[in-house]
Amino acid sequence: MKYVYWSCCLLLSTLMIAQSAFSPSKKISLDFKLNDFGKPVYTVAYQSQKIINPSFLGIELKDTDDLDSDFTLLKQETKSVDEPWNPVLGEQSTIQNKYNQVTYFLYQKETKRKLNIIFKVYDEGVAFRYEFPKQEKLNYFIISDEKSEFNLTGDHKAFWIPGDYDSQEYAYAETKLSEVNTDNLDMNNGIGLKTIKDKYRVQSPLMMKSEDGIYLNIFEAAVVNYPVMHLDLIPTKFKLSSHLVPNAIGDKAYLQTPCVSPWRTIMISNDARDIVSSKMILNLNEPCKIEDTSFIKPMKYVGIWWEMHVGKSTWDYAGSQNAQNTATQELIPSGKHGATTANTKRYIDFAAKHGFDGVLVEGWNVGWEDWYGNWKEEVFDFTTPYPDFDLKEINDYAKSKGVKMIMHHETSGSVANYERHLDRALNLMKVYQYPAAKSGYVGKIIPRGEFHDGQTMVNHYNHVARRFADYKMMVNSHESSRPTGYHRTYPNYIAAEAARGNEFNAWSVGNPPSHETILPFTRLLGGPMDYTPGIFETKMSVYDSNKKEQVHTTLTKQLALYVTMYSPLQMAADLPENYEKHLDAFQFIKDVGVDWQESRYLEAEPGDYLTVARKEKGSENWYLGAITDENERKTEIALDFLSPNVKYKAVVYQDGKNADWKDNPKSYEIKTMEVTAKSKIKLNLAKGGGTAIRFIPMN
Repeated sequence: MKYVYWSCCLLLSTLMIAQSAFSPSKKISLDFKLNDFGKPVYTVAYQSQKIINPSFLGIELKDTDDLDSDFTLLKQETKSVDEPWNPVLGEQSTIQNKYNQVTYFLYQKETKRKLNIIFKVYDEGVAFRYEFPKQEKLNYFIISDEKSEFNLTGDHKAFWIPGDYDSQEYAYAETKLSEVNTDNLDMNNGIGLKTIKDKYRVQSPLMMKSEDGIYLNIFEAAVVNYPVMHLDLIPTKFKLSSHLVPNAIGDKAYLQTPCVSPWRTIMISNDARDIVSSKMILNLNEPCKIEDTSFIKPMKYVGIWWEMHVGKSTWDYAGSQNAQNTATQELIPSGKHGATTANTKRYIDFAAKHGFDGVLVEGWNVGWEDWYGNWKEEVFDFTTPYPDFDLKEINDYAKSKGVKMIMHHETSGSVANYERHLDRALNLMKVYQYPAAKSGYVGKIIPRGEFHDGQTMVNHYNHVARRFADYKMMVNSHESSRPTGYHRTYPNYIAAEAARGNEFNAWSVGNPPSHETILPFTRLLGGPMDYTPGIFETKMSVYDSNKKEQVHTTLTKQLALYVTMYSPLQMAADLPENYEKHLDAFQFIKDVGVDWQESRYLEAEPGDYLTVARKEKGSENWYLGAITDENERKTEIALDFLSPNVKYKAVVYQDGKNADWKDNPKSYEIKTMEVTAKSKIKLNLAKGGGTAIRFIPMN
């Protein structure tokens, strides 16, 4: 009996001890255990250096016992995966998904509930998620919060934006973790709805750098039927914990087993290039669910958009006074409406002349006189054009010129209204052969009290992508929650804004020169961004002598952004007449690819600089983009990414000798040279500047 007793104790003890897991290269290690109270605890190390101190895991449930303690470890299972896959559109034609996985099967004896925690350990980081298996004692349940912790080892430098439930449109603050405090942030840097509940709450992805040069990024992947995760910080302890965005009554998520949470990700490297080039977020999403992807095509487009931001024209037909004929109640045109048939034809002509795929038109449909800030249930029907916008005439004209039209759906936050009209809107697009639409979610969300980052809205964005796929159409969302790799599963979700875009330079304090060096380490990790680059006329005083706003880059940095800011949907955002003045520089925008066979991140430092080279899919041409922050920069780049034994003509678009983003932004030079894979090229970047290069094989 004594032998049996001690054998049982030994077995129980063994079940309580979990084995470590390692990345394929052994650089990253994960330790997991249950403490004396049955609480799940994990730690992460990089090259034997502790990165995440012991951190608790668990789920807080509403009106019942939490899933965060009193667990026993029933078993653990491991597996290794090394498989390639081919994205429909992307930075690489082939992506390798290589990791070691361990699943810990946990059980609460008192509640008779099960919870599995799955870890995947990659060479670039660690990911974990909660799995809720089908079980009698846990069927339908409500999550009050998630108790995932990330206890850091020091006062790292952080690149952060505040935890606003409704907007990511902020310039990044660069401080120590101990200095994070939204009370000290210039709120004029953002136009969010200010749903910030805690001054120590920040959004993920959170990019960091330790004092000893380790780069860290905390984010999430595959957010499906779940709210977005923000991060609560205890600045004095460098402790981060998950904070799920609530719904209108404070609940976080409604779930039914079997189900899973999104992946929580921790990227780690001593080389910033590993973070910015990582495909870990994509790999953690499910494979493509669209059988026929032939309709998903990269696009380069122009459109009636920037002219409204600079004040040349308006979205609304009747102008700011909302003038009406009192007898007929008809709107009286203001004469400044941008989306007219004649103006659209002008953009179509420009697109056809210069080889662009499409033309976007904003302000084409009725409702813009009464759309913003009124929180109305029904503003747009997404099918009725203004009197001066002839859908059929425009469609026929675009077709005759070989140009596709891109639809615009601004919801004004009235999501329920958009869903009611969605199929009618998509049918209209089908009639007029629109391949894609740009959607917008400006304003408070209706249903009232919901947030842009809550479960309801995440489900909406994903539903729209799936519905567009049913109609074989693509969608590009603006003011949505930030992507987390869902475009692997539905690649027709071709791009999103979901961050502070180029438009802020037209009417606000603008985006600081460092902004575009941070976004690839944060927002773009989750998916391509419709940043709308290509602004040549950078000073807004050209349009209004009283305006002091300007774009915080040189002209050639705007060219370089087409390479450094990945998207298969790229806009030449400036006015046609501004491009006509600089056709030699405009040539790069016409030439640059939007879908890539291979990408190389050559130099990277968040907040300072980024240099990227990409090989165009279906071509032997390479393109290089290099950008810097407010500091001028000199560097030398080895061209060993080029094919060996091949001579290339390099067309270099660079800042002029006296270029400066503030005082002399349009000073640039274009030069041509012959190079090979053995060559090196010197780059001289002005303050807020950049360089763009096209490499064309000569033999």
